[in-house]
Amino acid sequence: MAGADENSSPSRNARALPKAHLHLHFTGAMRHTTLLELAERHHVHLPEALMSDDPPELRATDERGWFRFQRLYDTARSVLRDPDDIFRLVREVAEDEVADGSQWLEIQVDPSGYSMRFDGLTATFELMLDAVRAASASTGLAIGVIVGANRTRHPLDARTLARLAVRYAEDGVVGFGLANDERRGRADDFAEAFRIARNAGLAGVPHGGELLGADSVRSCLDVLGAARVGHGVRSVEDADLVKRLADDGVALEVCPASNVALGVYDTLAHVPVRTLVEAGVPVALAADDPLLFGSRLTAQYETARDVHGFDDDGLADLARSSVNASLAPASHRKTILAGIDAWLSALR
Repeated sequence: MAGADENSSPSRNARALPKAHLHLHFTGAMRHTTLLELAERHHVHLPEALMSDDPPELRATDERGWFRFQRLYDTARSVLRDPDDIFRLVREVAEDEVADGSQWLEIQVDPSGYSMRFDGLTATFELMLDAVRAASASTGLAIGVIVGANRTRHPLDARTLARLAVRYAEDGVVGFGLANDERRGRADDFAEAFRIARNAGLAGVPHGGELLGADSVRSCLDVLGAARVGHGVRSVEDADLVKRLADDGVALEVCPASNVALGVYDTLAHVPVRTLVEAGVPVALAADDPLLFGSRLTAQYETARDVHGFDDDGLADLARSSVNASLAPASHRKTILAGIDAWLSALR
């Protein structure tokens, strides 16, 4: 595995490195300036924590801290009041992704959280898919949609969302996820929803191994049939699990800034990016919720370089992992991989 660059020449531009972004939440991808503008337009009162340009201080490792994080997220979501807001959000997300070198984006959304404002679940989701198609057409960014269920809601709601995801599997939906507080809602409760999605050919991409330890990741694999795991960083607490992930090629969507902001690790240096990579686990770096955590995709690669000592070859390997773990069409993966090779072979 490539390590720190011993070459005295400057490193290549991490922003220009072609990448796939596999862990980005819908509202959490909003620009801060857009949040402020929409809040003013729709007369939504924002708490001081969301008014500042600096990301809010968050410690979600206890239930009170997670509740505060979720409350801020819900408040941010409340500024999306009309279809133009949805189209604007997705267009700006796509623009930001292109600027960060992303050539494939998987954006995760639970449409039920927005459905009261947009004429019900199906109409809301069709609006979002229309916005994704428009953003893709205007920016050239290929985008897949992950329908994400909520651990804190009844498993029957997850089954409804799984059926919705299946219904639109030919219209941009590529996977089915599970998010929110791992400490609430056992994986077993959501097994049927994941079975519905999996039987229709959709990949299971649940969150796990963030607020809870290695057993949470193991449940994602054994109970939910996960093809990939969101976060998963606490797999490092179990050597056998790490070996299994490496042997089976199960990728983890590692979000360094998120892990630190939510108190999973104290510093970026403690996020086990290098430990996982050196053990052979595919790692796809991601930004999670830039609105609340303050940094987008390129910043995660710069962290890998500046904090974890990855050189240009190492960054290219991380980008390849993100592409290979993606749900992009094979032809598109091939194109991005060629772009990574070109980035690496270009003169600094």
